[in-house]
Amino acid sequence: MAGEFDEVVDVLVVGSGSAGFATALGAADDSLSVLIVEGSDKWGGSTSMSGGGMWLPNNPLMRRDGVGDSREEALEYLEASIGFPTRSASKERQAAFVDGIDDFVETAEKHGVKFGRAPDYPDYYPELPGGKIGRGIEVEPFDSKKIGDWWDSMLGAVPIPAKTDDVWLLGRAWSTPAGFVRGAQFVGRALGGVVTGKRLAGIGAGWAASFLEAVVLKLGVPLWLNSPIKELIIEDGTVVGAVVERDGKPVRIRARLGVMLAAGGFESNKEWREKYHQIEGSPSGNPANVGETIALAQEAGAALELMDDAWWGGSIKAAKGGRPSFIVGERSMPFSIMVDSEGKRSANESESYVDLGHHMQELDGGVGPYWLILDQRSIRRYFRSFAMDPRATKAWAEEGIWVKAKTLDELAEKIDVNPIALRETVERFNGFARAGVDGDFGRGDSAYDRYYGDPTIRPNPNLAPIEKGPFYAYEVVLGDLGTKGGILTDEDGRALREDGTVIEGLYSAGNNSASVMGNTYPGPGSTIGPAAVFGMRAARDMAAKKNKK
Repeated sequence: MAGEFDEVVDVLVVGSGSAGFATALGAADDSLSVLIVEGSDKWGGSTSMSGGGMWLPNNPLMRRDGVGDSREEALEYLEASIGFPTRSASKERQAAFVDGIDDFVETAEKHGVKFGRAPDYPDYYPELPGGKIGRGIEVEPFDSKKIGDWWDSMLGAVPIPAKTDDVWLLGRAWSTPAGFVRGAQFVGRALGGVVTGKRLAGIGAGWAASFLEAVVLKLGVPLWLNSPIKELIIEDGTVVGAVVERDGKPVRIRARLGVMLAAGGFESNKEWREKYHQIEGSPSGNPANVGETIALAQEAGAALELMDDAWWGGSIKAAKGGRPSFIVGERSMPFSIMVDSEGKRSANESESYVDLGHHMQELDGGVGPYWLILDQRSIRRYFRSFAMDPRATKAWAEEGIWVKAKTLDELAEKIDVNPIALRETVERFNGFARAGVDGDFGRGDSAYDRYYGDPTIRPNPNLAPIEKGPFYAYEVVLGDLGTKGGILTDEDGRALREDGTVIEGLYSAGNNSASVMGNTYPGPGSTIGPAAVFGMRAARDMAAKKNKK
């Protein structure tokens, strides 16, 4: 049979993001032969473009720091925040996720990956049973010079030594003590890298670079770019390999133990977005993610789930030729609200981005427009990030995405919102802000909300009146960080048919698969964390098959 193939390996991994690298790491750790193929000319997937955090409850770093958590509390929180609404979020898969965390973290550390905690980052529903603060971890800023020329082909390769918290704390570096301290730490970290001759990369880029060093450079796993998968090879109902296009020619690859589909979701497939989401979409994820591996798995008999959902959130509308700017902490700051096309608030602006996205859908199907309304104090104190700085918004201003006016009435006219309605909304909100209690949507009630707020604003760090002109508006669209729907898998990442039977030899993880988090987002890094864990579990399952032979 081997003579029928151009290449023979134990494990074929399709995709080079967190799920793909974790699968390759686990397989190589078990002395399996592995090949990673990436369809585009850039490696790293959505992971390298992300904040790089991983939500991993009861992880080894927490135990080393003496932070209380347990398997029981993690599962209690998952049930409270998610329930078991889908097959992908079954009780068994949730348990498999929690039980697989130690193996992923310790195996990565064994091969040189250095992690750090985000100790102040809360779960997204910390008040629920089992909720905690500090379950997120990330890769420490990494010297990207260690990966040589590979850096040049990474998706979103930006050598900034940022950590998860930096992105929003730096936005208030000149207005709050915590922001100033974080600014000083960031500058010190950056200067330290320069002095020592390092090119430090943090968040998603640091994650991807660190794992490439471990998997490709240290463990010797080949990574082929510009090598899209074209076909799954199936014999007697078992996936035994795949046809990959390389240098314009088909390459038949035998995968003795399994094929891992880890090529992301379908956020950049406009046809599928219209079909499954009823919107064209405004993704901030990998432009190469168009769902081709999901389609191949479906042709092989795999069931799909959660195809109507995504990792939603508000984004500043893209200017012509640009991409949407996903906003998180920006919409939580005081002196601001978000309104719909009628000039009314419809949700807690500080809630998790997935929840906000769902509320935008419930309101009007995500059609919009929506507007982030701010007074001058918000601009001066906080919004100096790449996404919100008025000095860098020429294109937005020209297209009416960013609007400035002396009065609220003038602002309303410019954004085509009823001035009376907007004024009434602002006046009502201002009353809540002065009282410190949002009587409509509970903004600032949760520790998650307050994490992104301004602690110098009292009594509620998320609320302050909008009353100092000039006033600003940014057009917000229903954006996303990727899609949630994909291949239905079991506890070990094995692809399942509609009747629940396993498609032997076919695995999936990450956004290529239906999320174990169901329709919600329990904590920071609820995409990358499960992607890595189920990638590792799949690798262990494949290794176990070899040991049985």
